[in-house]
Amino acid sequence: MARYLISFNDGAMDHIPDEDWPDVGRAAHAVTQEAVDAGVFVFGAGLQRQRASVVGTDGLVTDGPYPETKEVIGGFVVVDVATREEALAWAAKIAVACRCAQEVRELMADPETDEMLRQAGRPG
Repeated sequence: MARYLISFNDGAMDHIPDEDWPDVGRAAHAVTQEAVDAGVFVFGAGLQRQRASVVGTDGLVTDGPYPETKEVIGGFVVVDVATREEALAWAAKIAVACRCAQEVRELMADPETDEMLRQAGRPG
């Protein structure tokens, strides 16, 4: 199995009228429940609309990225599936529910971290 990040950019849902948000929320939660029931859901969340803090290797904290930056993640889901095609199929369901395009990227495998999580009694 491989983990995939399915995400959309901040502002991708700005076209949705206020009165449609309850329907979007129900649709998004229905897809989440479907992924949970299928055993592929790892984690997901929307991100608060705010500037990130960047912590350098020296511990210095700065603001960024700046508002004119267009590539800021607005929300994401991580799924654990056997193939990229499965990840794309979940992304298609999420795109319909959230009414916006989704980006799909495979996450790098890290067997050592997975083992740490297993030893701690958490899924890895």
